[in-house]
Amino acid sequence: MKKLTKEQISNGIWILAILLILFTPVGFHVRVLVNKVVATVISPSTVDKDEQAALGSYNWSLVGLDGEPMNLQSKKGEVVLVNVWATWCPPCVAELPGFIDLYSDYKDKVTFAFVANDEKDKVVAFLEKKGYELPVYFQASATPTELESGSIPVTYIIDKQGNIVVDKTGAANWNSDKTRSLLDDLVAE
Repeated sequence: MKKLTKEQISNGIWILAILLILFTPVGFHVRVLVNKVVATVISPSTVDKDEQAALGSYNWSLVGLDGEPMNLQSKKGEVVLVNVWATWCPPCVAELPGFIDLYSDYKDKVTFAFVANDEKDKVVAFLEKKGYELPVYFQASATPTELESGSIPVTYIIDKQGNIVVDKTGAANWNSDKTRSLLDDLVAE
């Protein structure tokens, strides 16, 4: 039998580590941690004024965790933050703590809609386990075209005129001074 070299052993350890990260619950937590680190340094930026899309239709039916219907149409003329997320998505889970703090301070000034792309029972269990209290909804109708995305998490901030001023895919620090300043400016308009 041939003896393994240090290089082969090292390669085996690396392959095992990669498999653990990709295919086990341990890996999920590692990916969340990595995304948390990344999110602390990435502040979402605004879309250039001349490139901002305007929300053509606010007609988007959502259903809250409590079964209460909400249509985005009722929020027209308000500053709205929409975040599409899921419990199985490491970047989504990584950025939620920043949203908790932001929501706590701005819930009376800004409409928040955390739209879960997941099963209700999993969302409820996740929120209870983490102790998060957020306005979570599920889609009950097609997403407005301007808010469609092929990946999650995706977050949009819509001003009072219906312009999408932030369109951010991936984890970010939503509790940054930059985001707070933007929200303050939009609320004051």
